[in-house]
Amino acid sequence: MENEVMDYDIGLGGSGGGGEDDGLYIEQEEDEPVVDGSPTAAGSSAGAGAVGGFQGSASLETYIPEADPDLEPYEGMEFESEEAAKAFYNSYARRVGFSTRVSSSRRSRKDGAIIQRSFVCAKEGFRNLNEKRTKDREIKRPRTITRVGCKASLSVKIQDSGKWLVSNFVREHNHQLVPPDQVHCLRSHRQISGPAKTLIDTLQAAGMGPRRIMSALIKEYGGISKVGFTEVDCRNYMRNNRQRSLEGDIQLLLDCLRQMQAENPNFFYAVQGEEDHSTGNVFWADPKARANYTYFGDTVTFDTTYRSNRYRLPFAPFTGVNHHGQPVLFGCAFLINESEASFVWLFKTWLAAMSGCPPVSITTDHDSVIQSAVMQVLPDTRHRFCEWHIFKKCQEKLSHVFLKHPNFEADLQKCVNLTESIDEFESSWFSLLDKFELRDHEWLQALYSARSQWVPVYLRDTFFAEMSITQRSDSMNSYFDGYVNASTNLNQFFRLYEKALESRNEKEVKADYDTMNTSPTLRTPSPMEKQASELYTRKLFTRFQEELVGTLTFMASKAEDDGDVTTYQVAKFGEDHRDYYVRFNVLEMKAFCSCRMFEFSGLLCRHVLAVFRVTNVLTLPSHYILKRWTRNAKSSVLLEEHISDVFSSYLESHTVRYNTLRHEALKFVDDGAESVDLYNVAMAALAEASEKVSLETKNEGRISANNGRFRDDSRRNGIQANHKNRDQNKGSFAQQLSEEDMDTKIHELMQEVESANRRCEVYRGNLLSVLKDIEEHKQLLSIKVQNVKLSMRDGPQKAILSESVWKTRMLKA
Repeated sequence: MENEVMDYDIGLGGSGGGGEDDGLYIEQEEDEPVVDGSPTAAGSSAGAGAVGGFQGSASLETYIPEADPDLEPYEGMEFESEEAAKAFYNSYARRVGFSTRVSSSRRSRKDGAIIQRSFVCAKEGFRNLNEKRTKDREIKRPRTITRVGCKASLSVKIQDSGKWLVSNFVREHNHQLVPPDQVHCLRSHRQISGPAKTLIDTLQAAGMGPRRIMSALIKEYGGISKVGFTEVDCRNYMRNNRQRSLEGDIQLLLDCLRQMQAENPNFFYAVQGEEDHSTGNVFWADPKARANYTYFGDTVTFDTTYRSNRYRLPFAPFTGVNHHGQPVLFGCAFLINESEASFVWLFKTWLAAMSGCPPVSITTDHDSVIQSAVMQVLPDTRHRFCEWHIFKKCQEKLSHVFLKHPNFEADLQKCVNLTESIDEFESSWFSLLDKFELRDHEWLQALYSARSQWVPVYLRDTFFAEMSITQRSDSMNSYFDGYVNASTNLNQFFRLYEKALESRNEKEVKADYDTMNTSPTLRTPSPMEKQASELYTRKLFTRFQEELVGTLTFMASKAEDDGDVTTYQVAKFGEDHRDYYVRFNVLEMKAFCSCRMFEFSGLLCRHVLAVFRVTNVLTLPSHYILKRWTRNAKSSVLLEEHISDVFSSYLESHTVRYNTLRHEALKFVDDGAESVDLYNVAMAALAEASEKVSLETKNEGRISANNGRFRDDSRRNGIQANHKNRDQNKGSFAQQLSEEDMDTKIHELMQEVESANRRCEVYRGNLLSVLKDIEEHKQLLSIKVQNVKLSMRDGPQKAILSESVWKTRMLKA
């Protein structure tokens, strides 16, 4: 093994100098000091020892290390170069079991060239604890003491012949030497050879991480001791590779962004720091992303999955959810520097690109740096940690618990997602900790402290655009899945980025087409279901339909009535132990459920719909239809069919009148039943009211069949007065008309007015129909444009076919 090391271990002479804390290494596994040279520079002088060799001064015979592996240094030994001397001493140190480093040197007064060099055991000397760089600042992770004053060393000086002579050699050490199976852990013997670098580069390009690469190297070389370096060295080498690659690729990215902005002034991009240096964070948002935010920017996800998981690309998109429940893009960033200041800059820049309008809520990974940045830039936005990521971290932090208790994960999921109140969650949480003896687990304690930012029961009062309150928040990393992965570099990125955008756009166009051109199957005779099918997109209607049909298994009973607001207890048939409470204001047509589904997702839950069913609310009130979930979410034309439709308007007004009358009548009944006297007064009042209602009903039937449009006597008297004035202007014509003729004339005039009203309704309906047709035509044209673009890219034959198909479709439309 020593012979092999001598072939490629000459890289020790990389930089000269060196010391215990020279900063060449980011991570350190052992207690050895950092020595001159870096594992990443190994092989830079490969072969120097074999070619230059060294000579014994007595016999002038040239010795090569491979020929005599047991050779020991001695005074008078000569080497062709300083590097050859260093390589020989390090090879000797590996064989004996210690690490080396360069200690001191002397320079010529004439030309400043080095004329003497000392190589020492890495444990030589003592650490200076009074250094300026350490004594005035707090050290968070102090390193262990590794220098113990060892005197072992080798000194060489240059001769007039240009060769280097061993002037002093100290063999003895004052510490234990390292056995052969641990020598590979010593700092000066950890070098990455040329073949090993090639293999690491290949495996890194394929997306493998340091751990898997080390496993492959150990298998290739036949053991960890024969690899010649540790996983820390491999990790640092890969990090340096990525950094060098990114510096060049970022410049390509900036060039591409400048070109996009030149082509479209609405394209936004920004670079943190000086753009020319190409080392700062980068953010951009195309015009479509900025437009999408105006429609669906109420809730946002900031996805850092691509930097923290298996991905090696520092890429972070801002995403949301469109009216079909599909992910939609709000901008992207490359994070070279991930400090708190960088995230603050990024959020401010993103907010400026989105016209300065903050979202209602934002979901991010559980990260203290991101959390601090969100608090500074978006103080009024509700910040949630992604539950999916938290559960994934649980698998890492509690792996021993998962292995020992297979049911732990299911119990944790149930505790977090199926509890209906804060008290129920906290009781379930502590029961879980006691059951698995985890009360003192530090990470779980930190999770509990942050419970208001990730446990659903604390978040249901805020809109997050999720289809249900128990939906797993795993859409964070879904927008670019299948396009950006572990092996993606910046050279490939924009090509894959464009493909991802095209794919998402095609899916949205397809969903628009299905919504506008197909009708869903209705499962009930409810007018509310028909109304929802004409308003919501297909995906959202299907979700609403599930809730509506679900009401058939729920019973709603009145629990409390405090006047304007009535509280109903709603429970599934046979499950009275799990009930929900709905507070319903009949006058305002507003309902609030304890499950808070509408506040969380923007869709009414089955519990509120069950109360609507028992209170005879037949259509959805307009304030419970969020435009962002409707088929016209991105339209500037407001087609509120549920308001313009005469039948729906009639049902809504009838429902309000019915519920108001019933509410007041029940209060009247409660008061009238208190005593016999009150009962008699109430019955007399009811009889009088009954006569008045009966009389008014007869008058309505005789005056008009148009649902009481001209049912009040004052309006009829006004018409008669106007008619009389006209007759007086014509002389005595009015006096010649009998009362019967006058009634006939009034009836004719009323019919004319009624006919005019009907024509107005027809014109209004036609106008709305035209507006609706225009909107559908816009949708069809958008679909056609997208398909033509695809056809042109795929070839002329497909373009001709696509044009023919679209002509047929447009003719049908």
